[in-house]
Amino acid sequence: MLFNKLMQIGRSKGMTKTQPAFFTDLEESVDALLAKVGKKVVIAGGFGRPIHIFNALFRRAQADPSIELTIITGVSFSRPKGSSDLERRFLEPFVDRVFGNLPELDYVEPYQKGRLPENIEIVELFLQAGTYLGNKHAQQNFVYSNFTHWLRDMIEQGCNVFSQMIAKREIDGEMAYSMSHDAYALDILPRLQTLREEGKQIAVIAQVNDQLPFMYNDAIIPVETYDIILDDPQYNHTLLGPPSPSVDTTDYMIGLNASSLLPDGGTLQVGIGSLGDAITYGCILRHEHNRQYTDVLAELGITERFGEIVDRVGGTGPFDRGLYGATEMFADGFRHLLNHNILKRAVYDHIGLQRLVNAGQIDPVVTTDSLAVLHKEGLVSARLSSGDLAFLQKYGFFKETVTLENGVLHCGDGTEIEADLGDAATLESIGQHCMGETLKGGIVLHAGFFLGPQAMYQQLENMPEADALKICMTDIAFVNQLYGCEELARLQRHDARFMNTSIMITLLGAACSDGLEDGRKISGVGGQYNFVAMAHALHDARSVLMCRSTRTKNGEVTSNIVWNYGHTTIPAHLRDIVITEYGIAMLRGQREKDVIARMLNIADSRFQPHLLEQAKRVGKIPADYEIPPEFCNNFPERLERVASRLRPEGLFPACPFGSDFTSEELVLAGVLQSLKTKMGSRRTLFKTLAGAVGAVGVPPAAALPYLARMGLDEPGDIKETAFQKLILAELKELGYI
Repeated sequence: MLFNKLMQIGRSKGMTKTQPAFFTDLEESVDALLAKVGKKVVIAGGFGRPIHIFNALFRRAQADPSIELTIITGVSFSRPKGSSDLERRFLEPFVDRVFGNLPELDYVEPYQKGRLPENIEIVELFLQAGTYLGNKHAQQNFVYSNFTHWLRDMIEQGCNVFSQMIAKREIDGEMAYSMSHDAYALDILPRLQTLREEGKQIAVIAQVNDQLPFMYNDAIIPVETYDIILDDPQYNHTLLGPPSPSVDTTDYMIGLNASSLLPDGGTLQVGIGSLGDAITYGCILRHEHNRQYTDVLAELGITERFGEIVDRVGGTGPFDRGLYGATEMFADGFRHLLNHNILKRAVYDHIGLQRLVNAGQIDPVVTTDSLAVLHKEGLVSARLSSGDLAFLQKYGFFKETVTLENGVLHCGDGTEIEADLGDAATLESIGQHCMGETLKGGIVLHAGFFLGPQAMYQQLENMPEADALKICMTDIAFVNQLYGCEELARLQRHDARFMNTSIMITLLGAACSDGLEDGRKISGVGGQYNFVAMAHALHDARSVLMCRSTRTKNGEVTSNIVWNYGHTTIPAHLRDIVITEYGIAMLRGQREKDVIARMLNIADSRFQPHLLEQAKRVGKIPADYEIPPEFCNNFPERLERVASRLRPEGLFPACPFGSDFTSEELVLAGVLQSLKTKMGSRRTLFKTLAGAVGAVGVPPAAALPYLARMGLDEPGDIKETAFQKLILAELKELGYI
């Protein structure tokens, strides 16, 4: 029964063709692919790319120059290796443990080193952050495109092979296939079908990975979608899973500010990383320890300085109605919001029903009153038809055991009732024998793809079916915009807060999130622009751009709030809400002078005077304007004092959602980061080396676990002895020994 329903969903999204060719041998599957499309292969794949197939094609093209291979993808991850001997000693055991048997992408090393053969091109739409700034091939072949339009632009690039990793599971005795974390790619299938109908040689190829969580709803597609499927246990492998990040004081403060802008019963979009985890932590603190949460906001001055904004836009009470997630990326934060009963506001794929749910006319618990409302609003007829029954059963108003024949309802307990909602006695009987208990088919999270730590994948794989059905991995065209589904999307996404991260923000509210002013790309725009634009299109939504107020490089601190910058991801005319660790700036619809003043209020106070001077110099703010005194104490030390006082109470832990690092590794990560910072500064370098030379000859017992983890407990030569002394000196300076 469930299988048939899911197949109906899948066929409405996918392409139906002949049965695919199944292979258990990698090389044979690649032979079949080349036989189908020829020697000019333009293969596309995202986070869920089938690595073995990519590697086999790359090897073929390396060996045969007559094969023209273009790989269109995003974020070509490689295992972290470390740039120094100390970093490699730290990373290698960790990477082996966490990344398991995840294969390397064979093209990455020659790609990074500029040694790709002439017949092979790599085209990316999102770069691994900062990795390819000096890479000419990457910068020249980069396609600057909204992720929302990525699949369309793959076609523009001549894509003739689409590839992905898929999951399989037996449901109701039938084998079902799921796009799982690649469901955003549903949008490319009709585009490829159009090319087929034009006579183009197109192939859709998949690789089964039994370690990939099986996702339901839209992610399940007919097996006929694929031309070629590679399926053998030897190709199962660990999923790419970035470890849960640590969260520092700056991120926690931004997260607290952001969590106060979420109205109960609203909609949330947020991404991966420490800022996403900080928002999640703030939401959990608000929901489960509300008094402590409001006390912290008061102590930080958020309530006094930004309370009016919080009251107008968000709230500080528990999430009684809960949140609904509509996001490009299903990041690990959403899993924790689900586990803490915050992600619980369900939405439905029926416009009329969703409208009644929003209005409070249909409750989660269904009764005969619910039937009366449905009839009054025209969702079902008084004399129930087979279509009415299907609707009532799909959403839980009626039990699955009820059937309809010749105007008579046949109940599972043998009772027969006229299918007439207009008769009071009949309606009462229907209530006793036909009614379900609660609404069904509700979705608490729509997302295009997921990425997170291994613990996230394990929970998704082991999740009870009833819970898994509340998550809908779906096409990117649905989650990232309103077009094509506007009426339903508007009803589902009420009170939406789209939260995204920026690198720099100007005093006039323009944001730089993905590139440098000289044209080089750091990463990519992703879906950020579309979510910002959607926030302006939805009457009760807000765009929230988060930005750390400063950055530190080689010991030098600079401001991320700047007067102007030569590259823009989000233009100033789409400005709305900006958050730093120091507060919240409401910019939408404001005059230029007020935008500048509000941005100055959340800038680091070390840079406020110069920023104000720049604005005055060009006449964008009155010459006599002064920053109010209450906003002139924006220093990291003030925030750190508050955080340090509260940590003994259990607040602001280094890793709020656990860590793939051991306790020794967490300490060593800080030690190595501190050393790296010092090595970049001549002033601190000599001090560090002097401290290392003066380190004690025999390491104290407290240092042995750290030294053993680095393989430096028994140094074998002068170099290892020097490394040991450096580690000992830094452990001592940081207070660990």
